[in-house]
Amino acid sequence: MAIIGILGTPYNTVEQSPFWWNKVSYTRQSFIDVFQDLGHTVIILPVDKTENIKNYLTLVDKIVLTGGADVSPYLYGEEPNAKLGTTDPIRDRFELATIKAALEANKPILGVCRGLQLLNVYFGGSLYQDLSQTSSQIKHLQSPTPQEIPTHHISVEKESALGFLPENYMVNSFHHQVIKDLGQGLTAIAHGNDGLVEAIENKEKHVLAVQWHPECTWETEHFDKKIFEIFANGTI
Repeated sequence: MAIIGILGTPYNTVEQSPFWWNKVSYTRQSFIDVFQDLGHTVIILPVDKTENIKNYLTLVDKIVLTGGADVSPYLYGEEPNAKLGTTDPIRDRFELATIKAALEANKPILGVCRGLQLLNVYFGGSLYQDLSQTSSQIKHLQSPTPQEIPTHHISVEKESALGFLPENYMVNSFHHQVIKDLGQGLTAIAHGNDGLVEAIENKEKHVLAVQWHPECTWETEHFDKKIFEIFANGTI
């Protein structure tokens, strides 16, 4: 059994908060459910002072970086694009420090959506701040289609951690930022039919990240469930 540390998503807009004007750190129930279904324990790690990170890491075996706000473009040397969404510098800073500490402690990391993007930036890569900066004609922000429904295809490198996925696999999609320049030491292991990066890995450092949201589909798409299984069971 592994103890999975999921980095909490901060809800900082207190004037619109459903939590009685309180700031909270939360995660999707589906992240908790999939790991518990696989026989593992989950701890939600709140966004906190960076000096507390090493103490948190003593509690967990692995780290999960989830979705959320746009990554600040200042982290990869760009000014904000007109279509940049909400950013959270406090979360960026805490999660980047957590990535650094987890890598130093040799703890595996799984990134989902924003998690993939932040990992790419940590390793020195950059992002397209909005899909309008690319030539893609694929709808990567699939709303109002429900999140549990796959909507576009990807191709996967067969010698990668995701090599078990079928050819021309379908995934869901809820993002408007994508990888531009790939970070140092990372390998792009899945692409959309538009050529955009959909998954990355660093085998040596036990890092795996996907752009889609398998936590929304694991109950109906067993291949998406297997992503969590290979991560939690230590096969990446």
